[in-house]
Amino acid sequence: MIVPMPTGSETPHAAHADQAMEVLDALVIGAGFSGLYQLYRLREAGFKVRLFEAGSDLGGVWHWNCYPGARVDSHVPNYEFSIEAVWRDWVWTERFPSWEELRRYFHHVDQVLGLSQDIRFNARVTHAHFLDDDNLWEVTCADGHRLRTRYLLPCLGFASRPYLPDLPGLGQFEGICHHTAHWPQAGLDLSGRRVGVIGTGASGVQMVQEASKVASHLTVFQRTPIIALPMQQQRLDAAEQRAMKAQYPELFRRREASNGGLWDVRPDRRSALEVSDDERHAIFERAWNDGGFHFWTGTFRDILTDARANRLIYDFWRERTRARVHNPLLAEKLAPEQPPHPFGTKRPSLEQWYYEAFNLPHVDLVDLKDTPITSITAAGVQTTTQHVALDVLVLATGFDASTGGLTQIDLRGTDGASLAQSWSEGVRTFLGMGVPHFPNMLMLYGPQSPTAFWNGPASAEVQGDWVVQCLVHLRAQGITRIEATAQAAQAWHRHMDMLAHSTLLPQADSWYMGANIPGKPRQLLSHAGTRVYMDACRKSAAEGYAGFTLA
Repeated sequence: MIVPMPTGSETPHAAHADQAMEVLDALVIGAGFSGLYQLYRLREAGFKVRLFEAGSDLGGVWHWNCYPGARVDSHVPNYEFSIEAVWRDWVWTERFPSWEELRRYFHHVDQVLGLSQDIRFNARVTHAHFLDDDNLWEVTCADGHRLRTRYLLPCLGFASRPYLPDLPGLGQFEGICHHTAHWPQAGLDLSGRRVGVIGTGASGVQMVQEASKVASHLTVFQRTPIIALPMQQQRLDAAEQRAMKAQYPELFRRREASNGGLWDVRPDRRSALEVSDDERHAIFERAWNDGGFHFWTGTFRDILTDARANRLIYDFWRERTRARVHNPLLAEKLAPEQPPHPFGTKRPSLEQWYYEAFNLPHVDLVDLKDTPITSITAAGVQTTTQHVALDVLVLATGFDASTGGLTQIDLRGTDGASLAQSWSEGVRTFLGMGVPHFPNMLMLYGPQSPTAFWNGPASAEVQGDWVVQCLVHLRAQGITRIEATAQAAQAWHRHMDMLAHSTLLPQADSWYMGANIPGKPRQLLSHAGTRVYMDACRKSAAEGYAGFTLA
């Protein structure tokens, strides 16, 4: 059986039609890092602000992602707020925290900052339209609750709309089927069960690692080999963390100034081609041992811009990875001689024992390039060559990333078109925050901002402070309307296109490029240069918010 997912298209209940209409200064959508930071800062600045969250608790993606093995891929203390009242009395148990620990962290944040008193949970926003005469947004939730707000601030993240591929017969499967993003909050025991995992992105890798330990049989359906990097997970000592807190203000300052929101990941400014083989190997080795994203973004400056440098790092990865897989034929499937795409042009997953799992006798790999899935049956998965019987089918099939969370809401601007209609031929924003014809709506951690190339908490604070300062400025000037101009959005689109083609990113069919969703326009959806991006934001503000019309 397939467990249905919320669609965001529910019709408001008529019983709520005559409710009193609350009017806010700002409404934040989403209780992840960006949304919570906006609520905290705007409240401090004296705005009447509320936050609507579709889930039943704080955390955003860390509320929904509770599948076995789910954990963050940015290490602490990078992955936390820089608010001293929050970090002063908090200690982590692991370098890369699990979803369980992240939930405890968000509860700690709430305990310190008292945010939930201004949050409406189980409030899935389904409709919002702009009232041109009043310069207000009217917002409706799935349960019929409505209000009006001067400013609408979607903080939905890049992974809030799961993608279900068109798998023939999926609805007739009689076992248990879940997308990783809609895993049962009460958990699901995989012990002794025949488990199939479709997809080998980050959630697929994490699921495979955990399922391999308990399932009676595990089948992994791979379309494209994942270039997974060693996490180098560590247990953390509480006393050492407390001693390190004296350095936190400086670490967070360096995090803000870094190009990816990670204070300790900095590439060598030289080309990988201009050093000796021995020196290059030593730098690759050091980054490999450091773990996390050091090997992705912390080696040489031209890894994502020069195909020759890129091939050198791929060959190092391949040699190290193949050595961990006993069967040579299987090793070639998992780490092929020819790269499936340039290294790093799809987001690398972090792994702990993913490749060793395939040495186990009860773990099989099905290469969907050789033997595609023809249908899902009542009892399992049928490929062109075999039927795989399953008790549990896991859909680790990713997301309609960056834009999907926004376009699933019926957002209507001044021209009557929905946001989905406005972006049907490609995203147009200014600075990844403002959208022409959608006044008083500023997106955070959204498309055409650094998002996927920016550590979430760092983005929440740096980009979030810009938005708060903007709204404070508007209030001080008596301005009630801000709207990105079409000219600025078109110029930003050209900038994004030039940025994409200065890298190897367009050479991969990735969700960075929108290429994982059939029919989605192919374009770079995340800005690949945080410092350049924030310089553009600061320039706009310094010039009286150039690129926006203020009224």
